[in-house]
Amino acid sequence: MSDLPLLGAGSSSHYGASDRSRDSLVLPEHDEQRRQMVEKRLLRKLDLRVAFLVLIYIMSCMDRTNAAAARLRGFEEDLGMTGNQFNSLMSIFYVGYLLTQAPSNMFLDRMTRPSLYLSSCMAIWGATTVFIGVAQTYHAALILRFMLGFVEAAFFPGAIFLLSRWYKRNELGFRTALLACGSSVSNAFSALLASGILAGLDGTLGFTGWRWLFFVEGALTIVVAVSAIWILPDFPSSPSVWLLSDEQALAKQRMEEEVAAGNEHKGTTVEGWSGLVEAFTDWRVWWLGAALILMDASLSFRIFFPTLSATMGYNSTITLLLCAPPWILGTATSFLVARHSDATGDRFWHTAGPLFVAIVGFMIAISTMNTAVRYLSLFFMAQAPVAHVVSLTWVMNTFSQSRSKRAAAIALINAMSSLGYIGSSYFWPSRWGPSYVNSYVMCILTSTMSIVMFWAFRRHLSRCNEAAEAEEQALGLPQGFRYFL
Repeated sequence: MSDLPLLGAGSSSHYGASDRSRDSLVLPEHDEQRRQMVEKRLLRKLDLRVAFLVLIYIMSCMDRTNAAAARLRGFEEDLGMTGNQFNSLMSIFYVGYLLTQAPSNMFLDRMTRPSLYLSSCMAIWGATTVFIGVAQTYHAALILRFMLGFVEAAFFPGAIFLLSRWYKRNELGFRTALLACGSSVSNAFSALLASGILAGLDGTLGFTGWRWLFFVEGALTIVVAVSAIWILPDFPSSPSVWLLSDEQALAKQRMEEEVAAGNEHKGTTVEGWSGLVEAFTDWRVWWLGAALILMDASLSFRIFFPTLSATMGYNSTITLLLCAPPWILGTATSFLVARHSDATGDRFWHTAGPLFVAIVGFMIAISTMNTAVRYLSLFFMAQAPVAHVVSLTWVMNTFSQSRSKRAAAIALINAMSSLGYIGSSYFWPSRWGPSYVNSYVMCILTSTMSIVMFWAFRRHLSRCNEAAEAEEQALGLPQGFRYFL
């Protein structure tokens, strides 16, 4: 591991931040050079902990999508599913996911040991995954999928909020991408893992391969959850054995500076449960939530990726192996897009760009049934999920002034986005295959509508920045808070 953090410590950006002097140091005897040294050590240690969050998110995505791989080896037939019941099974996860996110994040904001809370939730959803493997009826699997979503909902918005409590606004984009890349990594390597389990363990101890898929992946999740108790970071205000005293002090100071910069000329901060009320009454939360509903509806192809790969006519093992390369490329480009977004301070074009690329992929898939060309279209589609990453970073940047409101806004917007998956699970009925032209058309429409909403939001923030600049010039004030665009 390099001695350098993921982003240069101590670097500053004029995007979305105050130009205030950094003369306020951690301790009086520390000069700026000393602060940068401590900050570099802090970020290096923290980045290693964040890497473990990525592993947890990989397991989370594997456990929520493994039913799509199980479908290729008798999952539907063994549980007696007919019609749209498999689509309902995929959709019900997001119903549970929707219900828990906001209350969980508000609860997390008031905790001192988020590491214990998140790892406990992980162990529970791992056990739930194992139980799906022993389900004998469709309705039993449906109930367990709902419970899985109900418990898993604590992790991703909680992890995003945890990052926002440690990293500054110009550092968040790449770290958020690092976390969210777990989804693409999971899509790639869960397919490889599933192909091995389904082919290698089928019939072992009298269990079919798809049951072993749930057993193995659920057990792995429980093992990772136990390790997470000691590895995940808590909040900067909580004592940490892995930080030196000057690193701990600087971690708290950095967040105090961020809050101060965001509230300059704006009065006092909003904390406590009133942050939830503030988030509910802020129209921007609902606007961004609606935009993400549309975006996630357009990304619903991720849930059915093995099904789309299967339309090329190969057996289940090759079908799952073919799922990996598009997501490996998608993971690599996610890092590049997110890092460039942080470097330039731009959010809109780094959100809209990947969606435009996905639209090209949808159009290619609509235009032909040629095997090679349709496989190429999957590579274009796999570029889209980074748009979700950048948009969530934009959410954190926009609501950075209040810790409590930020926690509520992240959870509410992410919960609302789950509605996109609930409805779009029915974009892909079997009767529309193997071409799925209607499905791709719906993805194109929802992508386009999402881009338009984000563009309108960018125009609003631009006007807010212009108004703030005019006020500062009129009153002779130093440059203060600016929104990322």
